[in-house]
Amino acid sequence: MSMSRTLARATALLSLSSAPALAQDAPPATPPRLIVMVSADQFSTDIFQEHRPYYRAGLQRLSNGAVFPNGFQSHAATETCPGHATLMTGSRPARTGIIANNWFDFKGPRPGSVYCAEDERRGTARDYVPSDVHLRVPTLGERMKARDPRVRTVSVAGKDRAAIMMGGHAMDQIWFWRDGTGFVTTTTPTAPKSVTRINAAMRSEIAAPGAAFDLPDWCRPVARPVTVGKVQMGAGRFERSAGDEGRWKASPAFDGAVTKLAVALIDEMKLGRGPSTDVLTVSLSATDYVGHRYGTEGSEMCIQVAAVDRAVGELMSALDATGVDYVIGFSADHGGNDLPERERERGVPAAARADVALAPETLGQTLAPALGWNGGQLLYGSMNGDVWVTPEMTDPAMRSRAIDAAAAAYRQHPQVAAVLTAAEVRDAPQPTGSPDSWTLLERQRAAYDAERSGDFVVFLKPGITPSQGGATHGSPWDYDRRVPMLFWRKGMTRFEQPLAVETVDIMPSFAALVDLPLKPGEVDGRCLDLDGGPGDSCAGK
Repeated sequence: MSMSRTLARATALLSLSSAPALAQDAPPATPPRLIVMVSADQFSTDIFQEHRPYYRAGLQRLSNGAVFPNGFQSHAATETCPGHATLMTGSRPARTGIIANNWFDFKGPRPGSVYCAEDERRGTARDYVPSDVHLRVPTLGERMKARDPRVRTVSVAGKDRAAIMMGGHAMDQIWFWRDGTGFVTTTTPTAPKSVTRINAAMRSEIAAPGAAFDLPDWCRPVARPVTVGKVQMGAGRFERSAGDEGRWKASPAFDGAVTKLAVALIDEMKLGRGPSTDVLTVSLSATDYVGHRYGTEGSEMCIQVAAVDRAVGELMSALDATGVDYVIGFSADHGGNDLPERERERGVPAAARADVALAPETLGQTLAPALGWNGGQLLYGSMNGDVWVTPEMTDPAMRSRAIDAAAAAYRQHPQVAAVLTAAEVRDAPQPTGSPDSWTLLERQRAAYDAERSGDFVVFLKPGITPSQGGATHGSPWDYDRRVPMLFWRKGMTRFEQPLAVETVDIMPSFAALVDLPLKPGEVDGRCLDLDGGPGDSCAGK
């Protein structure tokens, strides 16, 4: 089927598929021909539930499948790279090795800060080479391809780290956005025609001024401005000047580009129509950019959520048009917290921006004289995450005093909830049981790697934002950990399971559908029964 015919049929099907599903046939007993995993970056359960009555397209359809509203990125390091690495590996950061977006390695080929999705043996910190070298475990697509080389794996995302961590080490196609260029790859020397066409269209779109997006009626009550510093936000509609790529990315237009490319590759590569089951992973990154720039509760996020609903609907309708038996999952790499300025207006008086004195570099300067340290920078890292003592401090006793002094200083600050040393975390057992009841120590243990984690970790109190502008995530609190997990396949019986599950359960649940065995203890997740009736999609798996 041509691309134009596919899109025409997809448009027609969208209006039909947006209605709530009623009685359906039973899902096929055979494995699906295509597994699709969609991540919406920073799409928390809070966002999903808040706007749930207004979904009309893809998210409505997914809500008529298997719904797990209390999915958990159970670890403490709630960032893009670790979160995406859980979705298709079935493993937490302690096993994947992806403990954060960035960490410090003072012994590596380029001592200093390391990006999770780079090969620091090549390029520079500013002009890095995207790579999967830091991911220590295989993804679902890799495992399936190892069993059957005919399996095709494709990954499309707005961010390189999302595409790499969901796709893994052995992909047939990987495409992610690079500023100033468009969609680029690490694997394919010649771009498919669809990539070339869409890149040209997106460059033209960015070069032109961006008109305001429509404001849905249900978004009007939240379209109220809030002042952050000298800037007002919360009532905008993504207007932008010509050539402003940053604001284009922080708008629904960015997810539109990713969706167009995913739909085009489904058609061009005939995914799901080969001799074996194929795997497609898609990460929609715009929600994260919108959340960071504008927060999670204004008109901008409301418009963006409606756009995610449409984007997922367009993707599912294009899949329907192929006639392929597919199963689709939807989740997120992490959640997010709103602007503290708006939170204070809405009944959260403790919400605030972090004291700049908590920055490791700043605190290190304060502590150095008392420690007798006359060298360079003493502390590296984040004011809400891992902190490292300089490797230049080689005396063990002095390092121990520095760690104790820094930990004590952080603990005394009224904005700090807890400080855990590497020794405390390392000696703790891996957590078990429901992730919503884990202690801070257990959450950090799930994100700890002896080679990559810091000398200690700092957790700010709930509602304390470590950035000085906009909003962010990365905390161990449930507004950052809790994400929806949705599954849909034709014929599924709709059900909702409100109890806590983990994002690492997604991969084993897909694996069971294609009869891919996993050894006990090989991954951290477990298979979720996606059969809402008496059957068990995990039976015998």
